[in-house]
Amino acid sequence: MLSIIQAAGWPIWPLILCSIVALALIIERLYHLRPSLVAPATLLDEVVGVTRANLPAADVVNKLADNSVLGSVLAAGLRSVIAEPRISEAALRQAFENAGRAAVHQLERYLNTLGTIAAAAPLLGLFGTVVGMIEIFGSQAPTTGGTGGNPQQLAHGISIALYNTAFGLMVAIPALMFYRYFRGRVDEFQLGMELAAERMVPHLMRFAVRAPA
Repeated sequence: MLSIIQAAGWPIWPLILCSIVALALIIERLYHLRPSLVAPATLLDEVVGVTRANLPAADVVNKLADNSVLGSVLAAGLRSVIAEPRISEAALRQAFENAGRAAVHQLERYLNTLGTIAAAAPLLGLFGTVVGMIEIFGSQAPTTGGTGGNPQQLAHGISIALYNTAFGLMVAIPALMFYRYFRGRVDEFQLGMELAAERMVPHLMRFAVRAPA
């Protein structure tokens, strides 16, 4: 590995840094975008069952908010009804929408950075290729003794060009694949939270005090 890095020259170091950052972000998002941490399958039914007769206590709502991302969205709706018994349906929907936007923002954390690495890695590889081509052209210049080019410099320039191109693609392709995968997971979770909120709105409106006509 060290011999490859030496042959690739100094342009390989930005790509190595990008690969380390991309790997760390992929591992971090794989951990935090698990369904058990975002939207447990039975959570909505459990919340509906607990609130079938009356609204839960504040400590139960706090535990729900700490349970998962979906739990924080559902807890926002419960807190709105508890804080304002005369809440309108539009206000309750707005509370769910605000909590959902914050939840989606949390799920999308670091995805832009990963997408930037996927887009920048091929360009960094191309930059290394240009540096290698400069080395190749420099090797063709006549030496002090009047002889032809420098074979060692020529080989080094070719190594820089090829290794940086290959390494740039090796970093960009997995980063782009995981970026697309994570975007799909976020969209899936967002749809699930929207459907859960739509189910909770009429359920919670049963507890709202109707204003006299």
